[in-house]
Amino acid sequence: MTQLLRIALAFALWIVWALPAQAAVTITFWSHELGNSFPHAFFSLRGVPDAGGAPVDANYGFTAKTVSPALLMGTVPGRLDISKPFYISTSDAQFSYVMTDAQYADILALVAAWDDKTGDGHYNLNRRNCVHFVQEAARRLGLVGLDHPELMKKPRSYLKAVASANADRVTVLGIPGKAYLASLPPLSAVRQPIDQSPPAAAAAPPPSATSSITSSSDS
Repeated sequence: MTQLLRIALAFALWIVWALPAQAAVTITFWSHELGNSFPHAFFSLRGVPDAGGAPVDANYGFTAKTVSPALLMGTVPGRLDISKPFYISTSDAQFSYVMTDAQYADILALVAAWDDKTGDGHYNLNRRNCVHFVQEAARRLGLVGLDHPELMKKPRSYLKAVASANADRVTVLGIPGKAYLASLPPLSAVRQPIDQSPPAAAAAPPPSATSSITSSSDS
C-alpha cells in the first residue's frame, strides 16, 4: 500500500467517525388481531437517542388488569402491558416514525402518565383503552387524522387510517411482525454519537423508562 493510499484511507475513516452519527429512536406502531387473545394496539421504541446513551429497546401497550364482565360496565383498574417477543413477532407492524429526542422524552412522559404506579392507570373500554393509548402517542408526535370514533375498538383499522393520513411523514409498513423484526439491524451495530465534551461537562443520558413485566393483551 502506498503512502498516499494510507493517508487517503486514514482520512476517510476519520470522516466517518467525526461526522455526527445518524442515531435516533424509532417508534413503531403495532396491531394484534384475534387469536388466543383480544385485539390490541401498542408501540415499540428502538434505537439510540441523538444525545447518546444506552440503546433503547422497549414496548408499551395499555390494558385492563383483569378481563371480566366489569369491562362492559365502566371504568376498571388498568396497567401498562409489555409484550413478549413471540407476541410481537405474531403482531403486525403498521407504521414507524423516527423521533427527535424531545419527542422521545414526551413519549416516555406518556408512558409514566398511564402507568398505574406513577400516574393514572384507569381503563375504560369506551374512553381509555389500548387504541386511545396509541392515539395519544401519535398526537404527541404531531401526527394528524387521529379522530376516528368508529375505530377506537379496532386496533388494526385505526392504525391503518392514521398511517394513511400521515403517509408523507411516517414509514408505512403493514407487514407481519416476524418479517419486520428480521429486517432490523442489531442494536449493537448502531453507532452512538461521539461525546467530544470534557468528561466533567458531559450531559447525563435521558432517563430510561421502567415498568412491570406483563404478558398478553386487550382492546
